[in-house]
Amino acid sequence: MIHEIAQTIVSYIGDMGYWGIFLLMFLESTFFPFPSEIVMIPAGYLAFKGEMNLYMVVLSGIVGSVAGALFNYYLAMHFGRKFILRYGRYFFINEETLDKLEAFFIKHGELSTFNGRLIPGIRQLISLPAGLARMNMAKFAFYSGLGAGIWVIVLVALGYLLGSNEALISEYLHSATLIALFCVVLITLFYIVRHQRRQKILKD
Repeated sequence: MIHEIAQTIVSYIGDMGYWGIFLLMFLESTFFPFPSEIVMIPAGYLAFKGEMNLYMVVLSGIVGSVAGALFNYYLAMHFGRKFILRYGRYFFINEETLDKLEAFFIKHGELSTFNGRLIPGIRQLISLPAGLARMNMAKFAFYSGLGAGIWVIVLVALGYLLGSNEALISEYLHSATLIALFCVVLITLFYIVRHQRRQKILKD
């Protein structure tokens, strides 16, 4: 069953090409519960087979992710919290979820848009509190693209290196997720230390 689904997605991406990757990753970054793994790993496999260009696959995935994140950002910024709560319930977004996202954003600041892209369950929705807070759009796009880029490269590499071996992909995907989360911790600590040093210099 899983193998058939994977083959269907590979065929679909192959038919639609880079626009297909862009569209699916756009959806993955909005409200739709659509996992990026089933898009970028098959795309990486197609790049391995020579049916797609590796760099264009990565670029399409990143641009699609950022575009989807900007879509959420603008919805939140222009229509506000009430709009999100009113219609978000159709996409499993309730007040408790939004409160947690806002708390995460407030706690980690601008870096949360980067960290959030690497954390399962948060990556699709971290753009909502950024939009509500009216975070600088250029910074939002930069951090979102950086976080999305790392995740896209990881998934494409899995598809490229492991091909269609589902067992290995499943095993290494779990490891890749843990590595991504570890990177989040390291980069966050670096950001905090750097910020504290700047604050100290300004005070002196």
